[in-house]
Amino acid sequence: MPGDTFDIGGDLTVDRLGFGAMRLTGDGVIGEPDDVENAHAVLRRAVELGVDFIDTADSYGPGVSERLLGETLDTDRADLVIATKGGLLRNTDTDWLAHGDPDYLRNAYLCSRDRLGVDTIDLYQLHRPDPDTPFEDSVHALAELKDAGLIRHVGLSNVSVDQLDRAREIVDVATVQNQYNVANRDAQAVLDACDDYGIGFIPWFPLAAGDLDAVDGIDEIADAHDATPHQIALAWLLGSSDVTLPIPGTSTLEHLEQNVAAADIDLTDEELARLQ
Repeated sequence: MPGDTFDIGGDLTVDRLGFGAMRLTGDGVIGEPDDVENAHAVLRRAVELGVDFIDTADSYGPGVSERLLGETLDTDRADLVIATKGGLLRNTDTDWLAHGDPDYLRNAYLCSRDRLGVDTIDLYQLHRPDPDTPFEDSVHALAELKDAGLIRHVGLSNVSVDQLDRAREIVDVATVQNQYNVANRDAQAVLDACDDYGIGFIPWFPLAAGDLDAVDGIDEIADAHDATPHQIALAWLLGSSDVTLPIPGTSTLEHLEQNVAAADIDLTDEELARLQ
């Protein structure tokens, strides 16, 4: 497991443990963080520790997370893969409103590209299917951006196996991002499909938002590895499938370093089976 990599879309090689930049925003994922300099420091430290895959979205802030990335890092460097998402609207009530209109997605892409400071976005994902827009129309919009050379690879988020299969008839899907962790495996069928297709699976909420108390045996396994339950949860995700790309997010340097260290924990088959 340590040092394990995955080729997103077949040509973007990344270490499988990445970083999710959602938490580098204000309360409710709205506005700037209380300590902007700390957010810059976390991003810089992530790259120093070898993280080469960072996931964000235009709805984080909105716009704040992408802007922080663009002003902190050399986002155009060849050895750093930046993924973002479009298709959700925000408001002051902190709602997440699906909006998959093709014209909106094309506009959202341009805004993301500007904030990130790149000419081509490595991985652009549909954040959520919109019940008011035909799913295929949203996917076609991203496929057209890919054909124009404006995005390198297309990803999906919060989709079913059926939606994944329908999208694959339109465009090569490089990744799928659904909620999945050691405490919540509702997306198991989607992960299995990604495994079969060789598609990267990005589990969001990889640490179950810290709620790991109900996971049988995780504390004992953590003690055996002189680790935290959160680190074991990440190690389990890395060990459960060769296509998983966990993106734990944090706003603190301490938790960042703990998360990155989880890539060096090699769980035994017995430990993986017990958590399974």
